[in-house]
Parts: sequence; structure tokens; C-alpha cells
Amino acid sequence: MNLEQARYNMIESQIRTWEVLDQTVLDTLFAVKREDYVPEKYRPLAFVDMEIPLGHGEMMLAPKLEARMLQELTLKNTDRVLEIGTGSGYMAALLAALAGHVFSVELHGHLSEAAAAKLAGHGVNNVTLEVGDAGHGWQRHAPYDVIVLTGSVPLLPPDFAAQLKPGGRLLAVVGEPPVMTARLVSWMGDGAWNEVGLFETCIAPLHNVPQPERFVF
Repeated sequence: MNLEQARYNMIESQIRTWEVLDQTVLDTLFAVKREDYVPEKYRPLAFVDMEIPLGHGEMMLAPKLEARMLQELTLKNTDRVLEIGTGSGYMAALLAALAGHVFSVELHGHLSEAAAAKLAGHGVNNVTLEVGDAGHGWQRHAPYDVIVLTGSVPLLPPDFAAQLKPGGRLLAVVGEPPVMTARLVSWMGDGAWNEVGLFETCIAPLHNVPQPERFVF
């Protein structure tokens, strides 16, 4: 496989056509080698428009979704970012390329260890990986400029948004199969929030997040 040609094709045929046109984001996708973060047995699928299994029901997001989320966050090189769900470590590497520092929390220790090795191998030194249950956010390093959830939630817990700085933004995929919407929440200050629905998608859920009340008959 010609990796650079495959990467170029991924960006041109999948990512640009999904309204990802920010040149800084596109340059980052060229620079951060996605194939190095994919589990070895799935490496031939690194540039395919699909989710890739990581174990424990966790999935590496499809390339176009990773790119679109990165674009919508409009990261600055001074931003402190919280990522919920480290997974393969690839999204953390993308975030780290554009932000000041990334705190990434993973429920499964062996996934965090594997991600740490990959990030270190690429000289990424502005990511702090931690293991724990961040189903209600991660207060330890709050407040953050940006919070991004790499798994879906059925409803958006207020705990996440409460850990943002004024002017901060939160990106999460909210809903239940088959209907989910990527939502960007911005704290405008003085108790005011702005929430925008970005696009429809459907991704694997985060573990241990609050669930909506169910009717029992």
C-alpha cells in the first residue's frame, strides 16, 4: 500500500466532501500518521470510511468524523483540552497538534498504556493520559477551554459543561441509536450558554454516563 497516496485519497474523497476545509486541520491530518494508531490487524483499514474496533465495545471514530470534530472545535495553541475516551490515542494526537495541552481520560488501562506508547513514539509530549471513569467529567484539571467526548451520550450531563472556562466549548454526540446529533455547547459567560446542532451521526456510547429516565409499565 502506498500510504501517502491512501492518506491523500482519504482526505480528498472523505474529509473534504464532509465540509472539512480548514487548511490547518487538513495539514494536521497529513502530519499525524493515522495508521500508526490503528490496531495492527486493522492497519489495512486505517484510511477506510469506517469505525475500527478497539475492544470493550470501544471504537476508533471514522476519519471524516474525527476531522469534522477537530474543525468545529477551532482550537488555539493556548487551549487546555479534556478528551473523554482516549481509545487509540489518535484523536489525542490530533488535539495535541493544535492545542496547548490535552488531558485524556480512558476507562480501560491497557488502552491507555498502548496509547501512551504510541504518543511517546511520535514525540507527543503535551498529552497527559489518565485512567478512570470520566462519565461525569474529570474535575481533576478543571476548568478547561475545550471538552470533547469521543463516545456518545443519551443526554448531555451538566457536569461536563460546568468544568469549562468562560468562553469554553464542549463537543459531544448526543442521542440514542439510530438518531444522534453532534452538538457544540459554548459558555458565553454570566450563566449564558449557546448550543448548536452540527450534524447527525451515530457512534458507540461512553460508559457509565447518566441515563434518561425510562417509563416502566
